[in-house]
Amino acid sequence: MLREIFRIDEDLCDGCGNCVPACHEGALQIIDGKARLVSEMMCDGLGACIGHCPQGAISIEKREAMEYNETITMAAMVKKGADTVIAHLKHLRDHNENELLIEATRYLKDNSEAIEFDINKVISEVTMAGAADHSPIGSGCPGTLSQSFGPGPSATVFKTEPTYKSELSHWPVQMHLINPASSHYRHANVLLAADCVAYTVPDFHSTYLRGKKLAIACPKLDHGTDIYIDKISRLIDEAQIRSIHLVVMEVPCCSGLSRMVQIALSQARRTVPVKETVVSIRGEVLKSVNL
Repeated sequence: MLREIFRIDEDLCDGCGNCVPACHEGALQIIDGKARLVSEMMCDGLGACIGHCPQGAISIEKREAMEYNETITMAAMVKKGADTVIAHLKHLRDHNENELLIEATRYLKDNSEAIEFDINKVISEVTMAGAADHSPIGSGCPGTLSQSFGPGPSATVFKTEPTYKSELSHWPVQMHLINPASSHYRHANVLLAADCVAYTVPDFHSTYLRGKKLAIACPKLDHGTDIYIDKISRLIDEAQIRSIHLVVMEVPCCSGLSRMVQIALSQARRTVPVKETVVSIRGEVLKSVNL
């Protein structure tokens, strides 16, 4: 069947092995000094391993591949313990793979007597509802509704604290949800930020977001990032944005976002100035360059 699955560039792969523990499903192994996809049935194509490759050797491509099998994956994964299963189920939940999440939960319940950990605690933690029979989080969310609004009202946390104002002027902002044809982005200066940036930079709104339209992404956890490349190209060509300010973290996985922007630039018909700022996990600016 035709589906999204991983491709490993052996010329770039140095066999460091960082991707192997990041693949909770067990589809990757280091063989003869290179990362290998050893089981197409156990590769879910959702991208947990991509951000762990410091060489950028792992990418997602659409090709003929054996169908992913959640039951076979779970049968192998339960042997690795509760933490691995929890990480896998949260990965499915966060990517709205609800049918797979239901199948995985059913496997745990059907095989509970043979599983050495408490499946109810696992399922409860993943669903965040405290009950093993809670339904997985669905994708029909009012948070995807496109909205425009002005700067938010000032809010004082404590009387002795200064007031802060939100500079966000539109919604949604996640790259999977944004529409490049939206009027938000027309002729705009765009701030493309890694998800973690706003949590490390205390003055993110006033320093980076003011006067810009926001889009956020995580090259480590997000899947289907070829869609991001296409959307960035459309922002450049169709929305005719004026510039891109890319703000990423110092961690290796964030370099994937920079590569997406560069690929999009190479595919776009127009050119726009791109500035990249790298911040530390303490919010300090480590580098700011024009690409």
